[in-house]
Parts: sequence; structure tokens; C-alpha cells
Amino acid sequence: MFKANDNYLKLPGSYLFSTIAKKVREYKVANPDKEVISLGIGDVTQPLAPAIIESLHKAVDEMAVKETFKGYAPDLGYEFLRSAIVKNDFEARGAKVSIDEIFVSDGAKSDSGNIQEIFSSDNKIAVCDPVYPVYVDTNAMAGRTGDYNKETELWSNVIYMPCKAENNFAPEFPKETPDIIYLCFPNNPTGATVSKAELQKWVDYANENKAVIIYDAAYEAYISEDYVAHSIYECDGARTCAIELRSFSKNAGFTGTRLGYTVVPKDLKDENGTSLNALWARRHGTKFNGAPYIIQRAGEAVYSEEGKRQTREQIAYYMNNAKVIKEGLKAAGYSVSGGVNAPYIWLATPDGMSSWEFFDYLLANANVVGTPGSGFGPSGEGYFRLTAFGTYENSVEAIERIKKL
Repeated sequence: MFKANDNYLKLPGSYLFSTIAKKVREYKVANPDKEVISLGIGDVTQPLAPAIIESLHKAVDEMAVKETFKGYAPDLGYEFLRSAIVKNDFEARGAKVSIDEIFVSDGAKSDSGNIQEIFSSDNKIAVCDPVYPVYVDTNAMAGRTGDYNKETELWSNVIYMPCKAENNFAPEFPKETPDIIYLCFPNNPTGATVSKAELQKWVDYANENKAVIIYDAAYEAYISEDYVAHSIYECDGARTCAIELRSFSKNAGFTGTRLGYTVVPKDLKDENGTSLNALWARRHGTKFNGAPYIIQRAGEAVYSEEGKRQTREQIAYYMNNAKVIKEGLKAAGYSVSGGVNAPYIWLATPDGMSSWEFFDYLLANANVVGTPGSGFGPSGEGYFRLTAFGTYENSVEAIERIKKL
């Protein structure tokens, strides 16, 4: 008889945000008269910008005409989008990336979960702690993480890099040398960043130790401080040690339309000289039929002058929410960080509450939903994440409710 994949059976519980959604559904059923405000999941609330909508309509009309109809997209994505990406995301910042190093996909979450497939199963990964759960879970599915310890909430074959208040929620070089290093800046969940000079040290470290960095830049559009790099390829030597993940979900509101891309430089090779660019191209062509034409045209519109202006306004809207949330929590006596270069606010739970205790307390007494820090890893215990992706009105109301507790 067939047998299930043992690696999946090792995974603890359900996915973090699925657990939260279930608890919120149950609360709403039991309390139908309560108005719940969600500042938990990082989903946008502003509609797509007008320039993007216009491009979508135009592309849909093209699909109705035989001469302009489009079927499967090219493996790497349409040239019009990849050219816009190279020009605006990299050349404009002095970073060297070529068009055939851009792989268009349906989102950074999928790519962050799939990219580990091109690495050997005996490679050892290092992750920040707290960490975006997808990095660890997908490596666990691939059999790379060892066994899970329910008491410590750690995987036996994962190198954890604690990110705590005393190190400004940024990782330090691990004592054990990893093969694959996951970095996310601005960080999800803490909102922390590192300077370009600090990021350069990680690039140097990876090159010296023959490791590869998987760099998640999903929130780069929210960077407001000049000393923070928008791309790891702004650092010298990154082309020989780094893969970068990008998303249209947070910078342009594509959470419901799905678009992202991954950069795999042709200079990036393993110890045997194998090109990771070639391997990812092989995987991409085999397992992915391309993001839809109309969505890629919408992505192109993000880089138009109107698209840039309109998406900047949306980002400013969310970051104003972040300011409201952060200042409101400080006024209420909470210890908070983040909310400057990222739309996430990271707060210490009050009165010695655990992360999940505070989740339940906030839901029951303020009818506000956030994300327990422990769901992101052991170092997240005692912390809580709130997102600025809600509406301004809900952000203000949520903080007023919290102040009254």
C-alpha cells in the first residue's frame, strides 16, 4: 500500500496563520455581536492603483483578439516585465542584474518555499529566530531539518540565529557554519533592518564560508532610511553568494492577483561549478507554466511613472498606520519596535503573558487580532506582531481599544 511522506508527518501542528484563522472563526461564531478588527495577517486593504487597473483592462481586451491573444508565458517571464524590473529595481540602485537572471513567478511565498529544491538534502540551513515559518517548514518537508523537539520548539538540524532586543533584532554570525542562510530585511515579523555595511559583512561571510544567502526583500519598498540597502546586490560580491526574492504583494497590493520574481545570478555556482541559475531554470520550466499575461502587464504598470506615484501613496498610507499603531502603543506603556522601514510593529507582551495568552486576551477583551510571536520561533515568545496593512480607521480604533485595557 502507498505511504505518506514521513517528512510531512514531522511538522508540528498546523501552519501559523491557519491556526489564527481557525481561532478567530470560532470566536466570531461564539460572539456574533462583536466587531473584530484584524491586525494579524499581512494582507493589504487598499485597492489596486488606477494605473494597474487600467493595464489589467487593456490586457484583458487584448486576450479577446486573435492577433494579441496570449497563451503560456515564457519560462522566465515576459521580456517587457523583466526589462522593467532590471531597469527600476537594480540598475537604478547601481546593482548589476541581467534580464536572464530574473525568474517571474506567482509570488515570493511560493519561491521561498520552492527554492530549496535545487540544493542537496544534506545542506544545513541557518535562519533568523523569529523567522517567517515558510523557510523552516518547506525545508522540513524536504527532509533537511532533522527532528522536531516539542519542548524546545527547535529542529535538530537547523542553525537558529536569535534576534532579540539586545542585538536590535538582527542576527549575528552563527557558531556553526551553515550552507544556506535565510535573511529577510526589512524583517518579517520584527520590522528590523540592518545597514548596508552590516549586510556587506553577511555577503563577505557567505563568500568566505562557501555558503549561499537566500535574501527575502519582499518589504524593500517600505525602506525609508538611506543607510538600508534595497537589494543585496548593492553589496560587493553578492552575485557569487546570493539569491534574492521579490514580491508585488506588499509594494503594489498584488495579494489577490499574485506576482513575484526571484533573481539567481549566473555567477552563483556550487562547489562543483554547477550553475544554480541553470538548475532553477530547469525547475521553473518543468513545474511552472508562468504568471498570466494580464498579471505580468499589471506588474509592468507598477513601474510606470503613474504606477510609481500611486503605489508610493499606498505605501505612505500603510506607514502612517504603522506610526499610529506604534505611537499609540508607546503611549499605552508598551515596549515596541519596528514600524519605520516595515509595516510591522513588534511589541513585548505585558505582565509576563505568553504570546498566545496575549492573543487570547486581546481577542476577548479588545476584539483585536494580532500574531503571537512564538509562532515565528522560540525567540518570538513574549512578543507580538501587529500589521499596518489594515485601514486607517481600523488601526485607530484598534489602538483605542487596546489603550482601554
